[in-house]
Amino acid sequence: MKKLLEHNELVRKNLLTLIGMGLCMYFSYHLIQGERSYIRYLGLKTSITHLEGEVDGLKNKRETLETRVAMLRPGSIDKDLLEERARFVLGYRFSGEKDIISQP
Repeated sequence: MKKLLEHNELVRKNLLTLIGMGLCMYFSYHLIQGERSYIRYLGLKTSITHLEGEVDGLKNKRETLETRVAMLRPGSIDKDLLEERARFVLGYRFSGEKDIISQP
């Protein structure tokens, strides 16, 4: 019985310390592994960088397409581009003509 009382007294004296340590462990765990953790932050940052590069590529592609479409509008028709599109769509070619296909 005497040991039980000593044990209870020891726990009472150190209760605040035990609660503080428990809270520190809880927050430390969630800082590293939680939904809003540092590891998740780094993953999202990498993902954002990758997606921003993809957006830049799509913007460049869109600008290129807008320029080509503008050249086909009435009043500013580029005859070479019109001929190129007509040949591609209709499948026309001159005898002895060779196709050179370039990859973007």
